[in-house]
Amino acid sequence: MIKRKVPEQFQPCLWSYDIKKMDLGRDKELIITQVLNYGTWDDLKLLYKLYSEQDIKKVVENPRRGVWFEKVLNFWLTFFDIHLPEDVYNKSIFRLGPGE
Repeated sequence: MIKRKVPEQFQPCLWSYDIKKMDLGRDKELIITQVLNYGTWDDLKLLYKLYSEQDIKKVVENPRRGVWFEKVLNFWLTFFDIHLPEDVYNKSIFRLGPGE
């Protein structure tokens, strides 16, 4: 299996990861989530070149627990016309403390 390298351009979105050890296929969910959360317009354009809209939509439909900024997730849910169950939505939002 050939390793597909993560573009250096994504390093600011994946600051706590060694992108040299990452793979575009294996780490697809993480890469898409981080770029949607932290990426620039240029990062989004590159993301759409690397992954299909269906791949990106699937990540939004199945959000990782506790990593999404609320405004960002709301934007992508609206963009893709996705309606998440309230418990799934609430668990996916990044929160700093128990009452926030």
